Amino acid sequence: MSDRQKKPESMGEKDVVDLLLAQHSLIRDLFDEVEKAPAEARAEAFQRLVRLLAVHETAEEEVVHPYARRKIDGGEGVVDDRLAEENEAKQLLMRMDKAGVEDPQFLTDLAVLRAAVMAHARSEERYEFTQLRAQTSEAERRALAAGVKAAEALAPTHPHAGVESATKNLLVGTPVAMMDRARDVIRQAMGKTG
Repeated sequence: MSDRQKKPESMGEKDVVDLLLAQHSLIRDLFDEVEKAPAEARAEAFQRLVRLLAVHETAEEEVVHPYARRKIDGGEGVVDDRLAEENEAKQLLMRMDKAGVEDPQFLTDLAVLRAAVMAHARSEERYEFTQLRAQTSEAERRALAAGVKAAEALAPTHPHAGVESATKNLLVGTPVAMMDRARDVIRQAMGKTG
């Protein structure tokens, strides 16, 4: 399986910061792939991007952000800023996921989404991940990586704005994830990608 098709919960990184940085790189690659894909292949590439963004953000909301709130300097403010960014991107991603790749606005919206997601990733890397690496032990980061992978394995595969907290993800996320994953299997069985 190529890196581009790798599921985030099966990535090999053992340090949470390394894992999240690798996922950010994979997200950048998937944006490139969606942008460059011929029309007939765009829907499949976009669905892989949607899935990666959905499970990545859910795991950060359930595992990384709550830990960062307590552990890093100014954690409350840093995390609140990241959650606001995530919610904004989720709103657009939800609209795009619903409209599909045939929507005339798709490529324009994709460029806006990419800019928002990449700005968010840079902010996480600069304000949250740098401090996590500096203010946590290797054992803590390994435990967080295991937690992120477990959360990703159970996360919804489509964006759901308004659940950007660990509590809301745990209360709402599991049933939503089950519905998302069932919908994904049905779509795949029917030969649909959008």
